[in-house]
Amino acid sequence: MKIGTPKEIKNNESRVGLNTASVSILAKQGHEIFIEKGAGLGSGYSDEDYKTAGATILNSAKEVYQITEMIVKVKEPLAAEYDLIQEGQILFTYFHFASSLSLTKAMMEKKAICIAYETVEDDLRRLPLLTPMSEVAGRMSIQQGAKFLEKPKGGKGTLLGGVPGVKPANVMIIGGGVVGTEAAKMAAGLGANVSLLDINLNRLRYLSEVLPANVTPLYSSHETIVNLLKEVDLVIGAVLVPGAKAPKIINKDMLSLMSPGTVLVDVAVDQGGCFETCKPTTHESPTYMVDGILHYCVANIPGAVPMTATNALNNVTLQFTEMIANKGWKKACTENKMLSKGLNMVDGKIVYKAISDTFALPFYENAV
Repeated sequence: MKIGTPKEIKNNESRVGLNTASVSILAKQGHEIFIEKGAGLGSGYSDEDYKTAGATILNSAKEVYQITEMIVKVKEPLAAEYDLIQEGQILFTYFHFASSLSLTKAMMEKKAICIAYETVEDDLRRLPLLTPMSEVAGRMSIQQGAKFLEKPKGGKGTLLGGVPGVKPANVMIIGGGVVGTEAAKMAAGLGANVSLLDINLNRLRYLSEVLPANVTPLYSSHETIVNLLKEVDLVIGAVLVPGAKAPKIINKDMLSLMSPGTVLVDVAVDQGGCFETCKPTTHESPTYMVDGILHYCVANIPGAVPMTATNALNNVTLQFTEMIANKGWKKACTENKMLSKGLNMVDGKIVYKAISDTFALPFYENAV
């Protein structure tokens, strides 16, 4: 199969769909790999590195899309890329369709085969292609939150871990999945006082056993959140409904409960955000203020650490890229239930129900 990886064009997105290790493995299996010039530089891979691994370097994204049967990338196509996509072309990437009607309609019109990393799911309902980026985003949410708590950044001027004689900051993390757990570990390691909320009691029992003593797992309710907001310094939104829009846990009226300079980090922004006042931001301009509360809503948080993130992503995507390349998408999805759940759109038809429910668009059950 002819496989292509274009350069990412989202603001400050330096990850790349295929690293040189993946290229080498795919090339040895007889596949032709085409990489856009400079696509891997931000992740530490030069064009020469890719050539050595067995890839052909092309000068533009247009050339990559024109010549290939499958595109492997990181972020969803942006408007500037829509016209490059060919009918029937396989796109293997993060899509997060439920957060964008325009993207959904564009891919329907292009009649591409859209396989989304974030909805590939195993029998235990785990999301293996989302997990490594959730780990990165969870850890970075605390790193960024701590930075923006600084007074020159707009925060209230609180050190996350405090110092002897001065109490540490209060951190509330909403969602006890991968993002929330990694955020809790980081915040606890820095010495913060952490409240970790979830609605799954079995998960809370597990978290209470494995997390440090300065993390308190709590059942998530409106009352609990309201009470915590009165004392909180940093809030991490980490609620995920696979393939669907995130629920709005904190509404605009609740901002008045927090003291000025409190920081909100919405990791769920890719899925529409779990704060009502969330709107996507970029690494270039990451924050904005609403009623004295600082919002950090960067839609590609792991893009800031591409050397780590690219390799972590390729560690889990390669096996599925191989399946599709070696068998074709239909056979691969028929034989592998995990991959079949990654199918979001086929020939202009939505085949993932959460997307059709979000936009009230027709759903087609039999994708293969």
